[in-house]
Amino acid sequence: MVNLKINKAENIKAAEVNMEGAENVTVRWLISGEDGAPNFAMRLFEVGKGGKTPFHTHSWEHEVYILEGEGKLLFEKEERDFSKDSFIFVPNGKKHSFINTGEDPLKFLCVVPDKQ
Repeated sequence: MVNLKINKAENIKAAEVNMEGAENVTVRWLISGEDGAPNFAMRLFEVGKGGKTPFHTHSWEHEVYILEGEGKLLFEKEERDFSKDSFIFVPNGKKHSFINTGEDPLKFLCVVPDKQ
């Protein structure tokens, strides 16, 4: 039987992102394999003013939706601006970083394969 999960993001504990290069970033694992989701994980990232995720790469893709704030995506050798309601596809194997360029927190959902 599949578990039903309905909750609010504020009820999920935020964890500091401790990867090298991360600055002022937290993540909340909203849905994952622990909830019975067999394929994907949904995470909520919050990047504080002046913060950024590490410039990194990995073997899985990202599907991202910007909930609040504005920022810049470093993607390989490109830079692209984004803001609330933007969506972003980051292919596997491509270096990327999300940078908060605004005054307010940057919040985005990120869906990835759960079996990373």
